[in-house]
Amino acid sequence: MDPTLALPLLVVLIGIALVFDFLNGLHDAANSIATIVSTRVLKPQYAVFWAAFFNFIAFLFFGLHVAETLGTGIIDPGIVDPQVIFAALMGAIVWNLVTWYFGIPSSSSHALIGGLVGAGLAKAGLSAMQWTGLTKTIAAIFVSPLVGFVLALILIAIVSWLSARSTPFMVDRAFRILQFGSASLYSLGHGGNDAQKTMGIIAVLLFSQGYGGATFHVPFWVVLACQSAMALGTLMGGWRIVRTMGSRITHLTPMQGFCAETGGALTLFAATGFGIPVSTTHTITGAIVGVGSARRLSAVRWNVASSIVVAWVITIPASAIVAILVYELLPIFN
Repeated sequence: MDPTLALPLLVVLIGIALVFDFLNGLHDAANSIATIVSTRVLKPQYAVFWAAFFNFIAFLFFGLHVAETLGTGIIDPGIVDPQVIFAALMGAIVWNLVTWYFGIPSSSSHALIGGLVGAGLAKAGLSAMQWTGLTKTIAAIFVSPLVGFVLALILIAIVSWLSARSTPFMVDRAFRILQFGSASLYSLGHGGNDAQKTMGIIAVLLFSQGYGGATFHVPFWVVLACQSAMALGTLMGGWRIVRTMGSRITHLTPMQGFCAETGGALTLFAATGFGIPVSTTHTITGAIVGVGSARRLSAVRWNVASSIVVAWVITIPASAIVAILVYELLPIFN
């Protein structure tokens, strides 16, 4: 294909990808700020600025391994064309809007992966799948919340032991300060893992159309554009989901918020380092359930948590089905 002929279409598709990235920030803002808002350490309007700043600067701290996985490790990059990318993005965007409207903290990451899978299946069948990358991504659906849960439990045990001789007032005051740091770390992890997914989509699109050079790489302007779109989405907030994540699952104290955010951040840092596109939603939910369970099992509203798990399970197939439908309908408009 002559790249000059595809330029207007590429610009439109890149714009759609950045819209998805914006919606990702909007949808997943709750992951970064739900705990710090629910513990009343920061007011919502200040918390979103705090999270957006660390979302944006995340590229300074992480490599681009997750972008490489999304770009080349889910479906065969050889089958990628504008139609595949458009169908994948629409599958993810539609599912994100549905879950945002109903206040369901599903995964933007897995919506995008589901969209890619659906579009790849629609074009080339099972031969389009890159099973190594897809398998580790699906495994992370179960592993990341479990790791967040375990790390949060360990952290709550450690800080409870260290705080045993302190008064509740001193503990509360100390962890209100420390929570600024833990929220920053989680926002860094969120920006580092999630923004890279859209980078991978844009980079593989450019590569498939001859704009990316001889080997797959992520241009720096793509990095800046994606981090900016996500930060802007975070600024817009996601208050329906903030309420679910921050208060409906379990009541949080500043100490528990610190442990949940730190456990979630450590999980995201490890996943990003290994190039695994995990769900920040899954991770922080597991950590919040972990700190709630440490107090007592009845402190967790398991009916809310179970409805979130159902959303996790259906996200990839639901967004894949939307992507397949979009891909099959595209010839009608040609």
